[in-house]
Amino acid sequence: MPLLVVFLFQSCISKKKTTYSKDNTKELVKTKKPSKRPGEKTKEFKEAVSFTIIKTTSVEEYLETYAHIAQQEMKEYGIPASITLAQGILESGYGMGTLTLKTNNHFGIKCHNSWEGEFAYHDDDEKGECFRKYNHPKLSFRDHSIFLSSRARYASLFDLRRDDYKAWAKGLKKAGYATDNKYPQKLISFIERYNLQQYDKAVLKGGLVVKPEPRKYDYRSHVVKKGDTLYSISRTYFMSVDEIKKLNNMNSNNLAVGQKLKIKSRRLK
Repeated sequence: MPLLVVFLFQSCISKKKTTYSKDNTKELVKTKKPSKRPGEKTKEFKEAVSFTIIKTTSVEEYLETYAHIAQQEMKEYGIPASITLAQGILESGYGMGTLTLKTNNHFGIKCHNSWEGEFAYHDDDEKGECFRKYNHPKLSFRDHSIFLSSRARYASLFDLRRDDYKAWAKGLKKAGYATDNKYPQKLISFIERYNLQQYDKAVLKGGLVVKPEPRKYDYRSHVVKKGDTLYSISRTYFMSVDEIKKLNNMNSNNLAVGQKLKIKSRRLK
């Protein structure tokens, strides 16, 4: 007799807080590709082939890595780069939070009923809540922009001045982005402590993007062992597969035992 398979879908609530819980949950991946969401103004980032984690070990390194992305999002969607960066620092633990390392979700955005992409379960307001998962951090930044610009409850934010980060911080709390009563003060504190408003000013002055200094690395060799794949090597050294292939002038994903690969070792001071 044919089997009847019943799929149970768990709806995810939108309430959230800025704490990080130990993750003891199992990851469940959807295979259906995300559809284009309302409010998108430009073509979506093309997703990376493999799941790429970028570790940033300090707030300064987080800004060096993501400030220019936040500024590009500001140019496209009108959300102050200072707000995006402050939220990213707070929600992701400057890129090192448990949820972020598992999902590349820098803004704690839950699945909601409309989400058709990959996801993972994580303890937040309730146990085992559903959070969006992205193959690359930059996709999280783009989805954050779409999330705010396409939902009616955040519409009032876009009537605010782009250089009024205090009003934006308070408006996010009022619109229900977070349940933490001190959420606006925390965002404002990060903005003022790290002078994040400079990125807003740069965009507003003719659209100039303040780009971080190029990151310099020294390099090491990785000798390919039996069972190694480009994906496993990329996860070991926190590089993308494409980055390894480009660094080693590779045209395919094929590896040979004993092959030497050039790998980024550490960031030079």
